Amino acid sequence: MSDKLIRYQAAYLAAFQQQRTGETRLGQVMIYPDPVLPLAEALALAKQQGCAFVLLGVPEDIGPRANLGQGGSDLGWQAFVRKFINLQQNEFLDGSEILMLGELNCTDLQRQSQNADLATLRTLCAEIDQQLEPVLLAIFNADLTPVVIGGGHNNSLPLLAALSKSEQQQVNCINLDPHADFRLLEGRHSGNGFSYAKAHGYLDRYLVMALHELKNSASSLAQIKSAGVDLLSYQQLFVRQQAPWPELLTLWVQQNSQRDFGIELDTDAITGMPVSAYNSCGLSVQQAEHFVYLLASFPKSRYLHLAEAAPAQHPAGLAAGMNDAGQILTSLVCAFLFAKQR
Repeated sequence: MSDKLIRYQAAYLAAFQQQRTGETRLGQVMIYPDPVLPLAEALALAKQQGCAFVLLGVPEDIGPRANLGQGGSDLGWQAFVRKFINLQQNEFLDGSEILMLGELNCTDLQRQSQNADLATLRTLCAEIDQQLEPVLLAIFNADLTPVVIGGGHNNSLPLLAALSKSEQQQVNCINLDPHADFRLLEGRHSGNGFSYAKAHGYLDRYLVMALHELKNSASSLAQIKSAGVDLLSYQQLFVRQQAPWPELLTLWVQQNSQRDFGIELDTDAITGMPVSAYNSCGLSVQQAEHFVYLLASFPKSRYLHLAEAAPAQHPAGLAAGMNDAGQILTSLVCAFLFAKQR
């Protein structure tokens, strides 16, 4: 497993940090993993050093392409890191509680995926599952909270599998997403992480918030309803405004309080976010931040997963995409940390 994880060191990120006299950046105070110890021991050491959170990147776009979508989500993690490490260390956020673990080594799988057919892409996506799950399981077993960024929404499956196995019971999940990602078990891709998690017995209650009523087929809607998936649609919440969504989310968590849950956010729910499925009619960044903050304030929330950011899909080009994706991903992670550290 060690060769599947690139462990970051302070010296590596120093080149991307903006130094100014009298200021301290998060990248200067975060904890970095021991490069030699077995992963479980390195995580235990970080826990002893005061860490509570683990940042982990998954730089791949195989899952979205295996779902017949556009690529580019392999750059989301890089966009985030370069913004996050340059935030100020001050009274509002304590970087010494954060372990900058690094990234899953997806280089070989990404290379194999170039010009691959659909069947091969789905096989490679399943290999990402197999490589990512043990890393996440080690994090949960160390009583640390992972924040996973980059790649497609396919990575919800290894997250839910790892949490379920660590807790030795089924877990719940709330997903902010125009799509339920509960499609057929037709080979792994970004559109069926939750249906696979349900089929394998990892996922109990599942709520999709801001599902778009006209971006999910009739057969998909019938399938998710028959599986007992709970829905709060975009039209219900923001067009017809039939109910206030923060209160509905709080009620759902309280009614399903017997199990731990994961916070999932497909960034294509956000208006103007550079993603594989660009959305001009979605939530604001502030609404997405509050979604994360509200759910993170519950002790039973166990992870944050930010998926599908694809900087290259920005209408103004890659540089603008790296800037915007980096800022938005950073703001969402900070919302999570603000709630957990309060």
